[in-house]
Amino acid sequence: MEFIIFLSKLDKEILDLLIKANLKVEENKIECLLNKEIKGLHEFEENKIIICTENAKRKTNYRNKKQRQYEDNHKTERAIRKALRHEAVHVIQKCNNNKTVSNIKELESKLHQSKIKALKFSMTNFYGNYEKEVEAYVLEDKPKKVRNLIKKYCL
Repeated sequence: MEFIIFLSKLDKEILDLLIKANLKVEENKIECLLNKEIKGLHEFEENKIIICTENAKRKTNYRNKKQRQYEDNHKTERAIRKALRHEAVHVIQKCNNNKTVSNIKELESKLHQSKIKALKFSMTNFYGNYEKEVEAYVLEDKPKKVRNLIKKYCL
């Protein structure tokens, strides 16, 4: 899986914990081709997440270092890390009897304007649960919290 090269040590730990919790992790599946805007998704019934590495690379103008050795790909790294954490939060919610684990009213106040736009996209395109999406968008920026929640709810 190519996306692993973009992960930090902490994100690799999150991935390992997800796998330990019997979650399947796949990359660049047909779902990614059907919606080129998504960077990841959680398949609830199949108990898997899909990371759309190619979509993330395209959306963040990824440049192969062999082509441009001084090009910085931190946007691609950040996008893939956030996608993994976001989908991990949905896994945590599933482990918690399909419910959020946070105080949503408190989290709502922490939503940045860019996250509100992404939240609207998710609600429009995936018919997600508003509270679950708010939680996932806020916690995707908190890898230590995501790691600890996986341990608490899924293992």
